[in-house]
Amino acid sequence: MNVSFQKSFFILAFLALFIAFLVVGKPILVPLGIALLLAFILYPVHKKLTSWGVGNILAGFLSILLMIIIISGGLTFFSAEIIALSDEISNFGAKLSSLYTDVIIYINQNVSFVDQLDEDELLNDLTSWLKDSAGTVLGGTFNSTASFLTGMITMFIYLFLFLIFNKGLVRAFMKFSPADKKEQFFTMLKNIQQVGQKYLSGMLILILILGTLNSIGLWIIGIDSPLLFGFLAASLSIIPYIGTTLGATIPVLYAFMSHDQLWVPFAVAMLFWFVQLLEGNFLNPKIVGSSVNVNAFAAILSLIIGASVWGVAGMVLFLPFAAMLKVICKEYESLEPVGMLIGNDNFEENKKNKKGLFKKLKEKLTSKT
Repeated sequence: MNVSFQKSFFILAFLALFIAFLVVGKPILVPLGIALLLAFILYPVHKKLTSWGVGNILAGFLSILLMIIIISGGLTFFSAEIIALSDEISNFGAKLSSLYTDVIIYINQNVSFVDQLDEDELLNDLTSWLKDSAGTVLGGTFNSTASFLTGMITMFIYLFLFLIFNKGLVRAFMKFSPADKKEQFFTMLKNIQQVGQKYLSGMLILILILGTLNSIGLWIIGIDSPLLFGFLAASLSIIPYIGTTLGATIPVLYAFMSHDQLWVPFAVAMLFWFVQLLEGNFLNPKIVGSSVNVNAFAAILSLIIGASVWGVAGMVLFLPFAAMLKVICKEYESLEPVGMLIGNDNFEENKKNKKGLFKKLKEKLTSKT
């Protein structure tokens, strides 16, 4: 076994430059990545419209318009539910402030940091701090909203260009393939498109199923606006591992603050635990896992790297990108080890071998007896 320090240096240098490129190019690459995934799922709609005789540009416009209508319907639903809960949200904030002061006073009584700490004085200090920080929060919200809107407009431009120039982009990428590997290279591009399409469509189906299960359970328990909390938790599941936990925390806290009985938040926590167990063992592997086929190690690593590089957008995008990278690695001999580290087939084979070993031991023991 020989180690090539020159080759190792070039690999590490490439990885460092690639990560730096991702960090520096975040304002351009994040909308581009989102647009690419959305183009994969809208491509069949665009293709169907063009087959009906609709022009290429008009078909791209209608496909994006259909997506905007669906997203706007969901946002309208969430907004109406939040407005209906406005009084409860105000009471929730008041109860949270009261809980904060009670906890501080209880700790101070047992540890005694400050002598004669008054609850009203502490509550007034909290209120004044919130008022003083409101301007900073408002300014940060304005800047974030402006950046978000700029990114959304850029993303829609990229999406429109991907749809209307899809054939030209495929022909351009085909020029990178050797003359005797054209068919294999085209199959790889098609598989990449199918991975992105199946991932997004699978996540949409999973969100609908999880949202329905959550909403029915919350309605049975007696939580206000069960559809809002149920589908909000389901929508956050698009962020692997962290999203499901965060989505369950919000309704549990709301139930704890809005109900005097302790069994209500406990029942909500048990509901989301059961739904998460159902999702992790049955729904996700059947609906999304078959298309992504990324092992848990690679999924968690992509989640951590994505969060470090692109924040929340990276946590959402890097998992399907890892699945696409696996498709590319399968077609190149030098990248096969990377594909094996990302894929799930290698680890499933080990499980099968272990099962075969246990079966052989069982057969030997039964044969001796």
